[in-house]
Amino acid sequence: MGRRGREDPSDGRADSGNADAQGVFGLPDIVAAFHFDLAEWLGSDALPKVFDRISGALDEAFTSVVTTGHAVDRETLLAGLWSARNAQPGLAIEVSEVREIARSGNLIVLRFVAENVMGETTTRRTVTAVLVTDGRIYQWRTVHETLVPA
Repeated sequence: MGRRGREDPSDGRADSGNADAQGVFGLPDIVAAFHFDLAEWLGSDALPKVFDRISGALDEAFTSVVTTGHAVDRETLLAGLWSARNAQPGLAIEVSEVREIARSGNLIVLRFVAENVMGETTTRRTVTAVLVTDGRIYQWRTVHETLVPA
């Protein structure tokens, strides 16, 4: 099964998408933590610190191709997210099938499945993403989402 929610930071894993002092956790944890924050922001009356974690996880050169096929830059995405706080009450995002596709220098290409769950409605997306890392901090450089037919 996929991962829902953030790992307990006391178990040696980070909760913000960044490695702890020992650098202990993997790509599934990074992806799950980021999507937990997205679901919390979009699905509840979250505190601004949740938005700050999302913003901090996006590289300055971040871009995204959303399910409609439109490309958006970091500022456009963050402006839309800011205004979408609690727009989907109860939203949960389930992440599964996280796979590293390639790694070169400070870039990691990965693919995973993300399911948005709201009540009885589930929307699945296959996501390809590029992360930038210094070995301790991981930031999202680009994301491309494709809807998975029901």
